[in-house]
Amino acid sequence: MNQQFKNITIDNIDTEHLCCAIADKKHQCGVQTKKAWLKDRLSEGHVFRKLDEKGKVFIEYAPLETAWVPVVGDDYIYIYCLWVSGSFKGKGYGKALLEYCIDDARKQGKSGICVLSSKKKKPFLSEKKFMMKYGFQVVDSIDEYELLALSFDGLEPSFAENVKEQGIESDKLTIYYGMQCPYIPNCIEQVKVYCENNKIPLDFIPIDSVEKAKSVPCVFNNWAVFYNGNFQTVHLLNEGYLKKLLQI
Repeated sequence: MNQQFKNITIDNIDTEHLCCAIADKKHQCGVQTKKAWLKDRLSEGHVFRKLDEKGKVFIEYAPLETAWVPVVGDDYIYIYCLWVSGSFKGKGYGKALLEYCIDDARKQGKSGICVLSSKKKKPFLSEKKFMMKYGFQVVDSIDEYELLALSFDGLEPSFAENVKEQGIESDKLTIYYGMQCPYIPNCIEQVKVYCENNKIPLDFIPIDSVEKAKSVPCVFNNWAVFYNGNFQTVHLLNEGYLKKLLQI
């Protein structure tokens, strides 16, 4: 493995690409929003580590206490995203990135590492089968979603109590969102236009603090969708997926 990895820092963030949206022009406004969000997180121990190539190969993680997710536990690392795509697959990059995270957690004296996954493979979530190769186990679940953890000392994290609500009072299409993912601004715009054109009632609820993220009434990694009062998905919405969800 000749390629080198590098971490995003406050000194290089303005000049380095964020590989999750590297080739998508329509998402470049989201890249700048993501960088602004990330600048505020780096001092909290947030890590964005990527392959030093023009490709989507990276891992992003943070201390669970400051991670913007409704997961609780002491001295854990939370992995937001581990992504290896296209021609970079099958070269050991996912293994190298995950092992870096595991080594980092051990050096920090953490109790372990956790990540959101699902019983069956889903877009935007880490693959359960891959994580379990490295000792991750299911420590909590709700419906099809699972919290996986690699514990070093027997302590385990869990979903926050509010995650079990899985419902809200409003019947409107309601989306909780953060600005961590560079794809989100464009998704918001697509959903707004579609709902306006089709006269579909819509509410967006911004998650702009760790406190709000910890209290979301459902599973949440940076996006969560409710419809008719019920939680639907963490899948980012485009027009096609939105039609399927609304059965239009």
